[in-house]
Amino acid sequence: VVVADAMLAAVSGLESPAAMGFVLDLPAPLPIAPDAATVVLDRLQDAGNVGSILRSAAAFGFAQVIALKGTAALWSPKVLRAGMGAHFGLRLVEGVELEALDALAVPCIATSSHRGEWLHRARLPSPCAWLMGHEGQGLSAALEARASLQVRIVQPGGEESLNVAAAAAICLHASAAASEG
Repeated sequence: VVVADAMLAAVSGLESPAAMGFVLDLPAPLPIAPDAATVVLDRLQDAGNVGSILRSAAAFGFAQVIALKGTAALWSPKVLRAGMGAHFGLRLVEGVELEALDALAVPCIATSSHRGEWLHRARLPSPCAWLMGHEGQGLSAALEARASLQVRIVQPGGEESLNVAAAAAICLHASAAASEG
């Protein structure tokens, strides 16, 4: 289908849209893969953070991302842009209730900026499920209670916390490095 450039610019969410577009069918909802290395997103609101976490998950060998209800839509345009193609190499499960995590057979690791074992000293299980919480509120208490390990990242600069996408990249890299070592 050929569309006039002006029309394409009017429907694009980008400041400088490319002169092309595409339509794809969203994949059918998938069940949770119990034994997959997983990232669980708990009510993350920023689409850029969600897309960045998808990129890190794919880069560091995590096969599955589960988005709990209240998390930005994994297939939204902004998440797709930030994910830079990671969507197509991941098993994505979205819009699930907390109870759906009962299907996971891997240990869960909670992240916190205030408590837990230091990440660089922790014995990380592999595979595992990393639990990444809301940008301001962190993990819900109910999700945090599912964790068998809680970790925090050393921040000698004294910041109160890290951006959730940066924290996820550090944690997922630590898992990848631990499983290689």
